Amino acid sequence: MGTPEFAVPSLQKIHSDYEIVSVVTVPDKNQGRGLKLQFSAVKKFTLENNLPVLQPENLKDEAFISEIKKLNPDLIVVIAFRILPKEVFTIPKLGTFNLHASLLPKYRGAAPINWALINGEKETGVTTFFLQEKVDTGNIIIQKKINIDDEDNAGTLHDKLSALGTEVVIDTIKMIEEGNINPLKQDETLVTKAPKIFKEDCVINWNTPVTHLHNFIRGLSPFPVAFTHLDNKIVKIYKSKLSELPVQNSPGDIIIRNKELFVATKDYMLQILELQVEGKKRISAKDFIIGLKKHDFLKFC
Repeated sequence: MGTPEFAVPSLQKIHSDYEIVSVVTVPDKNQGRGLKLQFSAVKKFTLENNLPVLQPENLKDEAFISEIKKLNPDLIVVIAFRILPKEVFTIPKLGTFNLHASLLPKYRGAAPINWALINGEKETGVTTFFLQEKVDTGNIIIQKKINIDDEDNAGTLHDKLSALGTEVVIDTIKMIEEGNINPLKQDETLVTKAPKIFKEDCVINWNTPVTHLHNFIRGLSPFPVAFTHLDNKIVKIYKSKLSELPVQNSPGDIIIRNKELFVATKDYMLQILELQVEGKKRISAKDFIIGLKKHDFLKFC
């Protein structure tokens, strides 16, 4: 059971090693300007590989629960899906486990990859755990760590964790299959949260220390993207670089030095490397500078 691209490598590996009686994903949606029908990444994989698929609107629907019971799965694997009711996750005789993109109990919630970066973590990882009624609270089966590189953003870290998660999912299935598991209870004193990120959470506050701003930008890149405003237009900031240039301006002030773009923060200047002005393409800071008209004063706000 899963939805986004993050789940596809694991699904592909399970498909090559085991029998899949059904894949469960979200219903198709009409998206975009033309309201074209869009499939989830998991649904696309099922179509390409002729796998049976269920797309329930309501996971508590009796017809859906009955269908899962008829399928009689030995095990259910959940990766980046909705909250399963107890009536579903208790059906398989070997249980139901979830792959989560953090070192639980740290970063419970919908956006663990983003928040790990925003908070400046130096390592993260993946966890498999048996489902319980409270979200992300089940007993841990396997955890594997990975270092967060200075150049990582939410996109690169997503791909690394997806690959690592695939290994852990297969190892978890083998351990459950062999009865070789010793699940560990999560330490509730170590819990941190990773709530869903909305558009209003992505607004840049330039009156913030430069390190926090840099982590904020990379933690939201390439999606949902941190943004600011210039001349009443939204400007998305995709990539930045820390600098040790002292601030001599007000937070948000734009400084162009040696054909490089800097913005004043609370303590140091932050170099901007890639950005996108509303209505235009994503470009380098160098191209942005070339395209600027003469201004006496430029300021992000």
